[in-house]
Amino acid sequence: MASERFHILCVVGARPNFIKIAPLMRELLRNGSPFRATLVHTGQHYDGAMKASFFQQLDIPEPDLDLEVGSGSHAVQTAQVMIRFEDALGRLRPDLVLVVGDVNSTLACALVAAKLGVPVAHVEAGLRSFDRSMPEEVNRVLTDRLSDLLFITERTAMDNLLREGIEPAQIHFVGNVMIDTLRHNLPRATPAVKVLADHGLPEKMLAEPGYAVLTLHRPSNVDDPAVLARLLSTLAELSERVPVVFPVHPRTRQRIMDTGLGAKLTQHRIFGLPPLGYLELLGLMRQARLVLTDSGGLQEESTALGVPCVTLRENTERPVTIEEGTNVLVGTSPAKIRQAVDDILTTGGKRGRVPDLWDGYAARRITEVLAHWTGLTLGASTAA
Repeated sequence: MASERFHILCVVGARPNFIKIAPLMRELLRNGSPFRATLVHTGQHYDGAMKASFFQQLDIPEPDLDLEVGSGSHAVQTAQVMIRFEDALGRLRPDLVLVVGDVNSTLACALVAAKLGVPVAHVEAGLRSFDRSMPEEVNRVLTDRLSDLLFITERTAMDNLLREGIEPAQIHFVGNVMIDTLRHNLPRATPAVKVLADHGLPEKMLAEPGYAVLTLHRPSNVDDPAVLARLLSTLAELSERVPVVFPVHPRTRQRIMDTGLGAKLTQHRIFGLPPLGYLELLGLMRQARLVLTDSGGLQEESTALGVPCVTLRENTERPVTIEEGTNVLVGTSPAKIRQAVDDILTTGGKRGRVPDLWDGYAARRITEVLAHWTGLTLGASTAA
């Protein structure tokens, strides 16, 4: 399998993928690397401003190829990615396809590669919510079945994969590339005082009791008007105790407007902001009193930062953030949300600890595994 320049085709499709691919591209493109890396953006998330924000802020090279798939139903989007990626794979002829995360592009590209006999590596494998109503869960399970190399972020992922019949030799515990990106960029994070000022919010929000950061985007929370109304009413009530800074996903904002709940963002201390760049959100979260979210990534990032997190979901595919980190799972129950926030405001909430191997070197471990798997030797600047 050894070759002079082993060609790895790296796939990104959506915002969380950009954060995960950044440290991998840095490692694969280091001087002395035995790998040749090509970056393909499927265009699953295609907003120009967002792309510029994340690719530029995270110092990701411009994609070698953009498939420009755009939006659509899960079936349409997955099918379009498969059709366009099959053509790209035939032209680029990589030795390995590397996919990250659990979006539609992850599964679509893994499936095409597997059918064409190209080995697949899955970064962030083995995570399970055990909720098949989540499209991401379907993507995770199927991608793992198709993959030759499975890189895991936490030890429970190993148990999940072994239970599903994956061979132990395929599984590698390397840590969390999202935390690589966080640690790499923490010195560059935009100070919270600047983020607040840029959006017309007072500096005094940094004083006691501080502020909460809220993100909300999952269909289970925003597509059901009753659930959305219940959540926003509870958060409006809590905002009287601690102001809530809410970077609003465009889809969520539309749902709020469609259901006539916009007053929740104007008549209470919930401050709706446009979507933020990575460095802005990192700076804001770093100094927050707490995080309220339904995002998987923010559960991990808040744990790495030591910031208490209240997860507005009935389940999580990242149990280590609860077992070891700062995360509390509350669902959408107003009573449970109130109790969790009260605990944080009165006692400081869970202290937690940073999980094993969330140390900023996951991407380096991945390249070491890849070098061993291919029979290649890492250059001194890569292995250092």
